[in-house]
Amino acid sequence: MYNFKLEIACFNLKSALSAHENMADRVELCRNLSVGGLTPEIATVISARTKLSIDLFIMIRPREGNFVYSNDEFKQMKKDIKSFKEIGVDGFVFGILNDDGGVNKKQNKELIKLAEPLPCTFHRAFDDTTNPFKALEDIIDCGFTTILTSGQKPTAMEGINMLQKLVERADNRINIMPGGGVRSANIDILMEKLKVPYYHSSAIIDNGDFPNVKEMQLIRKKLQTK
Repeated sequence: MYNFKLEIACFNLKSALSAHENMADRVELCRNLSVGGLTPEIATVISARTKLSIDLFIMIRPREGNFVYSNDEFKQMKKDIKSFKEIGVDGFVFGILNDDGGVNKKQNKELIKLAEPLPCTFHRAFDDTTNPFKALEDIIDCGFTTILTSGQKPTAMEGINMLQKLVERADNRINIMPGGGVRSANIDILMEKLKVPYYHSSAIIDNGDFPNVKEMQLIRKKLQTK
C-alpha cells in the first residue's frame, strides 16, 4: 500500500477552509483562478494560517502571462517570500524561466535561499520549458523539492507518458506531482501508472468557483484505499 497524499489548489480563504475540512493533506493558496493562480493577498494568508492546521504552501507569481520576470517583478517575489515566511507558512510555489524557455537558475536559487528551510515547488512553468529533461536537472540543482506538472500537456492524463518518463529520470531526487485535470474519475490510473506521493487537484467541476466537496471526498477516498 502506498502513502498517497492530496494537495488542493485554493483560490480564496473559503476554498482553503473547505479543503482543510475535507481531509486535504496540503493547500496551495493563490488567487485568480481564471489565469491559473497569482500571489494571494497577505490578509488571506494570515487568515488561512490562523485557521488551517494542515500544510499551507503559497503561490509566488506576481502577474499572469509568461514566467519571465522583470527586475521589479523579481524584487516583488522576494519581498512576498519574506513576508509570508514571517507569517509561518509551510512552503512556496513558483517558477522562473529565461526567454529561451530554459530554467532561470540564478533567480530560482535566490528565491529558494530566501525560503530556506521551507520546501519549494516548481510550478507548471515547467510545462512551458523547451527541454523538459534538462529543465528537470536544472530544477533539481536549484534545490526544489517538487515539480508540479501535467507532463507538458493540457492535462495530466494527456501527459501521462511524459510524467512516467519524468518520474523515472528523477529517480527519487525530486517529487514529480501530477496536476491539471486530476479528478476522481482518473486518479486511479494516475496512481497506478506513476506511484508518486502527491497528487494536485483543484477539485472544481461544472465550472464552480470552489473545490467541490463531493469531488474532494471521492479523491481522498481513492487515495486512502490504495
